[in-house]
Amino acid sequence: MPRKAADPIRFAGIGVASGLGHGRAAFREGLFAGRNVFSKLTREGREAPEGEEPFLGVEMPEPPQVLPPRIARTATLTGRVAASVLAEAWEDAGLDAIAPERIGLVVGGSNLAAREQALALAAYAERRAFVPPRHGHMFLDTDLCGLCTAAFPIRGFAMTVGGASASGAVAVVEARNAIRSGRVDACIALGAMQDLGAHDLQALRALGAMGSARFSEAPEKACRPMDADHDGFLYGEAAAALVLCRESVGLSKTYGTLLGAASIADGTRGPEPNHEGQVRAARMALAEAGLTAADIDTVNGHATGTPSGDDTELETYRALKLHHARINATKSILGHGLAAAGAIEAATVLIQMAEGRLHPTRNLETPLDPSFRWVGAAPVDHEIRHALKFSFGFSGVNTALVLGAPEASG
Repeated sequence: MPRKAADPIRFAGIGVASGLGHGRAAFREGLFAGRNVFSKLTREGREAPEGEEPFLGVEMPEPPQVLPPRIARTATLTGRVAASVLAEAWEDAGLDAIAPERIGLVVGGSNLAAREQALALAAYAERRAFVPPRHGHMFLDTDLCGLCTAAFPIRGFAMTVGGASASGAVAVVEARNAIRSGRVDACIALGAMQDLGAHDLQALRALGAMGSARFSEAPEKACRPMDADHDGFLYGEAAAALVLCRESVGLSKTYGTLLGAASIADGTRGPEPNHEGQVRAARMALAEAGLTAADIDTVNGHATGTPSGDDTELETYRALKLHHARINATKSILGHGLAAAGAIEAATVLIQMAEGRLHPTRNLETPLDPSFRWVGAAPVDHEIRHALKFSFGFSGVNTALVLGAPEASG
């Protein structure tokens, strides 16, 4: 049984955006259908170098209009998407019931508007005297804090945290810490959309982290986490907002409980994954939850599709003896949301928990290690009681979350 917290911290609201669409309904439908949303990237500023194949990945539809038109015109795409997922999570949780001074916001991500900033640099390269004043603040990550706190009554605190591809999960950890310390009663963890431009995409391709162009004529086959034919991740636009709160504040909805969480450094500067750091984060999160790996029935992996990343993560699964748990890979459907990945994948676990089933893993035709209980091409009925969510980032960031079903937290 998990350790009973004096005042458990639970998830009371979810807002999501991805290539599957905007909102939980579109997300849920596309997730369990394993719908293909991969294609050649066409958003302005993502053009591949001349003579090379276009970049592959996932782009979302334009977000719903949440901000007043005058504000929306001065916001980045990342900002407009953040406002959209926050609005959905806010309404879902009924946050109007909590005093604004007792609500906080943690935005996960850094360098979030790189594509639009690169376009602005090119547009004003020959006429810098005419750079709009708003460019002095709109490309800062903290602009999302200002945008969201101006649009919603959040007056406790607002800050950003960066953990590369683990940023969304790190935001969940920091939101939990703020509630636990008594600073606020509810806190939104917002995994922001990381808007990559062509320079960033080409750099990740050159690094060997992003998938090659060999599936350029069949983009739907390109993203292959934990499959023997993998060769890198595929970028996917995504964002999610999760409302965490004390159980005692009385918000009516409960998706699940955050039983344990850990985010640690492993001393690595670059992109290399670290098995020891991953295991240490998982064991710390499990210990906080009062559980062992044997109690975990579901794993939602980081599982990007990069050969070194998948191989190292499998080593972690083996060390923790997770062969009994069901395992799926959300990036096979959404692509890699980078800063948003940890948050939208935590939302995925909670939605699967509520549905009593697990989403399929696309393109898992030849699992790297068939001894694990992978969820393959079709969704699987499965009651989640205790789930382990991994999220890792460049420069040695290792994060693990232990999520419990509402009835499993007591």
